[in-house]
Amino acid sequence: MSASEGREGLLYGLVAYGLWGFFPVYWKQLSDVPAIQILAYRMVLSLVFIIALLLLLRRTAWIKAVARDGKTIAQYFLAALFLAINWGVYIWAVNAGFVVETSLGYFINPLINVVFGALFLAERPRRGQWFSIIIAALGVLFLTVQYGQPPWIALTLAVTFAIYGLIKKTARLDSLEGLSLETALLFLPALAFLGYCHASGEGAMGQVSLSQTLLLLGSGVVTATPLIFFAAAIKRLTLMTAGILQYIAPTIQFLLGVFLYHEPFGTDRFIGFLFIWVGLVLFTVERVWFTRLRRRRPAREIREAARATDVARVERE
Repeated sequence: MSASEGREGLLYGLVAYGLWGFFPVYWKQLSDVPAIQILAYRMVLSLVFIIALLLLLRRTAWIKAVARDGKTIAQYFLAALFLAINWGVYIWAVNAGFVVETSLGYFINPLINVVFGALFLAERPRRGQWFSIIIAALGVLFLTVQYGQPPWIALTLAVTFAIYGLIKKTARLDSLEGLSLETALLFLPALAFLGYCHASGEGAMGQVSLSQTLLLLGSGVVTATPLIFFAAAIKRLTLMTAGILQYIAPTIQFLLGVFLYHEPFGTDRFIGFLFIWVGLVLFTVERVWFTRLRRRRPAREIREAARATDVARVERE
């Protein structure tokens, strides 16, 4: 990977995670619209935007083959269901005043990914990773005791997105094509639901202000745009860099929740978050250290092999 590709990837990644971080500002403007209707509009209009994009990029050849592949369709339908749950809970939580807790969900998501990798993909987390997970779990346990119940919004967001990622890890389509299939599979149910809402006089479109109507119409573009930037970034970045960048979005969301929307964040919540942040810092440092160590090892092995060859040559002479 060239230096210019790395810079481009970093820029694309900053745009993607920055847009995701500021999502609460967008969805907050639609607080008068039921979350499930926002979700339905998001699904329907995302597909419209993505189809236009596929036609523009001439990336439609895959559709015919996938249409005959029942296994792939079933896999992406399952992924779409978990993505819909994630989107729906997120939109509801933002408009109900739980932006800080949504940020918690995306802070702990990388750690949930490691656990799922161990449980379902036979991956073997290193000791440092397990230690990070235990520290973060103590934070979740502390918040559970303080709340009197688990932080279910954060856990739902973290677990559903981890399951979505787990399903996509074994999927065969590229990110844009995969997103196209996911939204297509949910398009008809979402469209039928919106039709029912409008037929019963409960539809938001035309009943809310002009600005909110325009925001609803823009939900498809807003949904797909960061995903497109993310897809471009992930091809140009190392996984280590992408892993560090993913903390940008929940950090922005957390700051918005505390300083813009003035959600409660007392000492008790701070202590719980602190455990999770410490776990994430340890997790990131361990990953950076291990990645660098693995990069140095082949070079060291080459040097040792070269020295061994020189010694053998000298002994022969």
